Amino acid sequence: MENNVLIFGHKNPDTDSICSGLVKERLNKKLGKENCKAVRLGKLNKETKFILDYLKLEEPELIESVNEGQEVILVDHNEFNQSAEGINKAKILEVVDHHRIANFETSEPLYYTARPYGCTSTILFEEYKVKGLEISKEEALLMASSIISDTLLLKSPTTTEYDKKALEELEKIVGIDIKEYGLEMLKAGTDLNDFSAEELISLDAKSLDKNGTKFVIAQVNTVSIEDVLKRQEELEKAINEEITSKGLELFVLAITDILNSNSEIIALGNKVEAVEKAFNKKLENNRAFLEGVVSRKKQILPNIDKNI
Repeated sequence: MENNVLIFGHKNPDTDSICSGLVKERLNKKLGKENCKAVRLGKLNKETKFILDYLKLEEPELIESVNEGQEVILVDHNEFNQSAEGINKAKILEVVDHHRIANFETSEPLYYTARPYGCTSTILFEEYKVKGLEISKEEALLMASSIISDTLLLKSPTTTEYDKKALEELEKIVGIDIKEYGLEMLKAGTDLNDFSAEELISLDAKSLDKNGTKFVIAQVNTVSIEDVLKRQEELEKAINEEITSKGLELFVLAITDILNSNSEIIALGNKVEAVEKAFNKKLENNRAFLEGVVSRKKQILPNIDKNI
């Protein structure tokens, strides 16, 4: 593996992280860069498994750390605390991302593509177009799936005109009803019944650090917030254990209704007042309902971050 350039997204990988890694591998190989390999930094969620099963693709190999000097390409993230162990000593060749830039430093120059789009795969779609490369049906569905996931079928406020245009063109290449496929895909990811509370709160969790204040914002998608809240007691127990073990000041779990575009949050820790200030809401039973809020990146994180 050391001879390969490893391509990977963030820990607790979501669909964009996995699919963008696979797409970037295919894109590079079309450009003659054969020695690259997409890998993953965690367990796949059910939504991503649905996509890989649909395409009959194997899961990328799981890694937890990288060796000193290992050549890597980061997709869908840049913050070192969200990346592989040892990333600070790896040789980062390239980053393709749509998030803020934080806690990131390299010793050598690199290729860095960051655009404020709804999805990393939208950036990769534009790379194909700029380089005049043909997009296969498999590549098109991987990118379309990423866009559907990150923008909740273009309903999230993170959605841009670039995402809409990309999905429209990708739908033509794939040749299926992308809305019908997308709803089936999103619903596949909301089956949470066989996850433990510990697994639920870490399915899609982002660890953050602001001036030494460590906090986590996690998110799960569902078609019934009420069903998830039936497990509030065990979820809070798992969250409190995470706070203690990792020395966190705050843990926020956003339970997002993908059909009605609302979220209910559970917030625990010493800094819960930051959440109350962020949304001008008093937590009741450690919870608050956020109407119209579905995006962690654009609606939840920025508001909390500036109140920490």
